[in-house]
Amino acid sequence: MKQQLGDKVAKVQVSNRLSSSPCVLVSGKFGWSANMERLMKAQTLGDTSTLEFMRGRRIMEVNPDHPIIKDLHAACKNAPESSEAKRAVDLLYETALIASGFTPDSPAELGGKIYEMMAVALGGKWGRVEETEATADESTESNSDSTSESAETEVVEPSEVRTETDPWSS
Repeated sequence: MKQQLGDKVAKVQVSNRLSSSPCVLVSGKFGWSANMERLMKAQTLGDTSTLEFMRGRRIMEVNPDHPIIKDLHAACKNAPESSEAKRAVDLLYETALIASGFTPDSPAELGGKIYEMMAVALGGKWGRVEETEATADESTESNSDSTSESAETEVVEPSEVRTETDPWSS
């Protein structure tokens, strides 16, 4: 991960204090916190040279027990040069930026990465459901023409349905 992130982080280390999130970014010993960095960006009046100097380098702490980190570790171990694993590391870093209170360098680029990963994750799953529903609808339409006269639909009004365990009844 450190090789992929390069100069974005000072180091990547295993954390023993994370329980539910896959990773977090923390400031170095003498670095600015996320809030201080945000305040200084607002105060610099366009001069970002001092901001980069004083910002310090961040430390990425990783939760080794999180499923995302386990999957990413397995992907990097099986195919170290995988472009998908590299994109996942970049996305993990940028989401850790946001979760830790920092501002991403390019929010539009981050949005594009999120959309790209969503497309990969979904992989047409919902499109397949719609296709199967469309073919099922076509087959039921042909069957319903012949059975429409014999089948009557019973309409039940919501006020008529009342169970004994209804929490809304008084």
